[in-house]
Amino acid sequence: MEFSAQQLPQLEAMCTVLYTSQSPQERSQADQALKVFGTLPEYMAHCKTVLDNSSSPYAQVFAASSMLKLVTEHTLSLSARIEMRAYFLRYLDERGPSLEPYVVTSLVQLLCRMTKLGWFEDDAMRPIADEGKVFLDKGVSETSEMHYFLGLKILTMAVSEMNCPCPGRTLTQHRKVAVSFRDRSLFQIYQMSLNALAYLKRSSDNVRLMEQAMSLSLACLSFDFVGTCIDDSTEDLGTIQIPSSWRSVVEDASTLETYFEYYSNSQPPLSNKCLECLVRMASVRRSLFSSEVERIAFLGRLIRGTRDILSSQRGLQHHENYHEFCRLLGRLKTNYQLSELVGLEAYPEWTSLVADFTIQSLKSWQWASASVFYLLGLWSRLVSSMPYLKGDKPSLLEAQVPRITQAYIESRLLSVTAQGGGPDALDEEEHLEDQLDSLPYLCRFQYAETAAFITHWMDPCLSQYQAESSSTSGQLDVIESQLTWLVHIVSAVIRGRVSSSGAEAYEQLDGDLAARVFTIIAASESTVHSQRHSIRSKQRLELALISFLQSFRRAYIGEQVVHSSKVYTRLREKCGIADHIAVMNALLGKICFNLKVYGSCEEVINATLGLFQDLAAGYMSGKVMLKLDAVSMLLQHHTSEYFPFLSCAPNSKCRTTYYLTLGRLLFMEDTPGAFDAFVQPLGQVLSAIASASAAASSVEALKASVPKETVVGIFRDLRGITAATTNRRTYGLVFEWLYPTHFPVIIACLDAWADTPEVSNAILKFLAEFVHNKTQRLTFDSSSANGILLFREVSKALCAYGNRILSLPPPSSDPYGQRFKGIWISCSILTKSLSGNYVNFGVFDLYGDPALRDALDVCLKMLLGISTQDILGYKKLAKAYYAFVDSLCHNHVPALAKRDDSIFASIIAALEAGIKSLDVSISSQCASAIDNLAGYYFKHKPDGPKPNETGLQLQEHLARHPDAFPRVLSTLFDVVLFEDCSNQWSLSRPMLTLILVTESVYSQIRQQVIQSQPADRQPAVATCLDKLMTDVKRTLDAKNRDKFTQNLTVARHDLKTKQ
Repeated sequence: MEFSAQQLPQLEAMCTVLYTSQSPQERSQADQALKVFGTLPEYMAHCKTVLDNSSSPYAQVFAASSMLKLVTEHTLSLSARIEMRAYFLRYLDERGPSLEPYVVTSLVQLLCRMTKLGWFEDDAMRPIADEGKVFLDKGVSETSEMHYFLGLKILTMAVSEMNCPCPGRTLTQHRKVAVSFRDRSLFQIYQMSLNALAYLKRSSDNVRLMEQAMSLSLACLSFDFVGTCIDDSTEDLGTIQIPSSWRSVVEDASTLETYFEYYSNSQPPLSNKCLECLVRMASVRRSLFSSEVERIAFLGRLIRGTRDILSSQRGLQHHENYHEFCRLLGRLKTNYQLSELVGLEAYPEWTSLVADFTIQSLKSWQWASASVFYLLGLWSRLVSSMPYLKGDKPSLLEAQVPRITQAYIESRLLSVTAQGGGPDALDEEEHLEDQLDSLPYLCRFQYAETAAFITHWMDPCLSQYQAESSSTSGQLDVIESQLTWLVHIVSAVIRGRVSSSGAEAYEQLDGDLAARVFTIIAASESTVHSQRHSIRSKQRLELALISFLQSFRRAYIGEQVVHSSKVYTRLREKCGIADHIAVMNALLGKICFNLKVYGSCEEVINATLGLFQDLAAGYMSGKVMLKLDAVSMLLQHHTSEYFPFLSCAPNSKCRTTYYLTLGRLLFMEDTPGAFDAFVQPLGQVLSAIASASAAASSVEALKASVPKETVVGIFRDLRGITAATTNRRTYGLVFEWLYPTHFPVIIACLDAWADTPEVSNAILKFLAEFVHNKTQRLTFDSSSANGILLFREVSKALCAYGNRILSLPPPSSDPYGQRFKGIWISCSILTKSLSGNYVNFGVFDLYGDPALRDALDVCLKMLLGISTQDILGYKKLAKAYYAFVDSLCHNHVPALAKRDDSIFASIIAALEAGIKSLDVSISSQCASAIDNLAGYYFKHKPDGPKPNETGLQLQEHLARHPDAFPRVLSTLFDVVLFEDCSNQWSLSRPMLTLILVTESVYSQIRQQVIQSQPADRQPAVATCLDKLMTDVKRTLDAKNRDKFTQNLTVARHDLKTKQ
């Protein structure tokens, strides 16, 4: 396509439509017409023509973004990139002051992207710091504020671009550039930001320039110095590993003073950027300082600065400032010790001011809900440091912490009244958990005083709750919400017993509070309150009660807990609960009540089943549960007739957890007849489906006569029961019950519902669990054919599902949910069967049984219908695919060798792509598969030590695809030698095998690896590769392999040190 200035008006019009049209159709048409500009490097010249001749900002930004796409996705010659980079600098210098801000941003990003991509290719690509300084100097000498702004913008974008991974580049390549930029330019740029802030403070009142200078400073401080991938969205910032070369600037008192002064004299967003810089300064590593004196002096400046802000309250009326200031306070204890804080002269005043600020924040719960976390975290860390405080300096926490704890409790309860019974905070689960995590330390610090305060609020609420006679009373919403807060608080306090010191002294106080919660549980199940199960405030109260029961279980019913605890003394006195067995009875009663009443509330059901599962998972607690009448009732009456939640569609996925837990309890003891009685209702459902299948004339008739919910439910139940089997005895019970009587139902259901993922996935997941030989539970007698018979049924199921799926057209939307998920589960079933070690697969070929061949064929056909890009794009699919291929290459190479050329080539190509995966488990599996496949070929090829027919078949495949193994070997060299891989040992194992099977072309591969590196590194790479085969023989015995791996490790180390 030729492009000239005469065509510019038409392009400008299309760009205007693309960026401004309100019609999606018009924007789509414009995008289709224009996207060609970002497809080929030849279009760089056309984009340059647009920039040179167009005055339309939309055309300019389109040209810049197209060029960004081109330089990122395509390889341009070094000379062309150097020339283009100089062009962008001239363009910004000459026309930058008159451009729209968004055009400037696009051009600056393009300049910085080219700088990053060419960083190691030529020195002309690196002087971005000096080039930014030229703009700054021009802005000062010519008093051109726009040039000064452009200089700051270029430097800020350069830091950000170097700090972020670039599309199409590996993480290793990104870190190499980032580290080089850090060492060469970052400190110089940070100094420029501080100089700019000082200059602007003296000479300009342009807020935009100040914001850009502060953004530059913040970008420098936010740089990922050591490759820890700091995530600003996380609450825990961590320690910032600033290089030692920055020490003098960090220790300089004027640095912090600059940030505090800018904060005092500005408004958001400038002021909150100042605070963000201070948060990062407060997070610098302790070892950066030259001495303890310097570190304490730095801390003193931070404490005095925050004290002055607290005293004046300057800027804290702005929410952005307020939130960042809370983060700053939280960082002070995270990075410094309590003993360092109490030694400061300003500490007493600072502590008092922070306490008052915290209390005021707690009272302003509507405004400060997201910021309270940092303040509570600060006080929690201060309190938890008390046992380690040495010396005679008072911490002053005894006077402040109870005030803060009481303010928190009171503010939460009053917030309910202010909201009319529906506080948002109780529904904000993440914020709620964050706050409650800090509460145990605060409440247990002066526990007697805090417990009395909780009781003071709890008793009147509990009395009102018990006295309510109408389930529709509006006042009940408020009472329930207040009780919800109190139960959450008590739950957090009880949970804190596990980690707090001196816990035994407070067990009676725990008992007092716990007794009140058990009383609430009893009251909540009364007729009046049980009718409110659909009300949100009641559901939240139930969730809080379950949370309390979990906390109490961990603290007082765990495997290592002494059951003669003093907590039971108070529980006996207050509510008649004498010991841990009585508590278990109460817990089981609550679980059964919730499962019967809250079927329509998925959240309560999930939490209840989580508690039930945790109780049954413990050996001692499980044994105790078996003695309880409630468990006997559950094992005898467990169907939807007794527990309606099983019939509610939203709870369908909960059924697996429910039956897994019941199965664990059932299998704990070998009681004759118990299993048969337990599964009888489930057997009746399977028999009913079998009868419907026999009576149905077609799959459509079966689907019409049996609700799909019934099929999904029964197979989720079966999956739960099967998952509960952990040994040969228990698995045998399930196997003998299902096979052969009920297995035809599985095939019939897969035939009928293969096109309905909701049903087919439930059946396939049951099968995946049923064939999984975990804990060696699938161990049959030596004279038993059960393993072979089981695989034949699995093969029938896979073929029934696979053939139906392959006959359907590709889904138009949601390919993962509609097809890929079922395929990876099928793949997982076959993998578990192949590697389960309970089937002698040689029997199938010996007797001409096609079960293995058919299962492999259908799975490979399903998998080959998915592109490698899609396989790697879905993590579960990728893991299942590569586990399957690894199993094939490990134990079934003959079966693989018999496949078509296209299948063999696709598998090798997918393995090569998997080796490049950042997921260590996937790349390791690929390496293992390649090692097994190449090792088999080396051993059994026609000129090998043990030639056979499979070796000949592999040789024929490789003759038709001669680059298959060499390409994989080249990829392994690139990854192992030149990238940071944590699984170097795994990736190195197939390399010797591949070298031995590609000896005739190894010298070419070696030369390609050398030439792929920069010219100045090629001699070093050649030297390292020459040493690889030192003392290595043409064998694959363990000793020889280890010698090669050792040589490779030395070569890799040598290359790293010479970079």
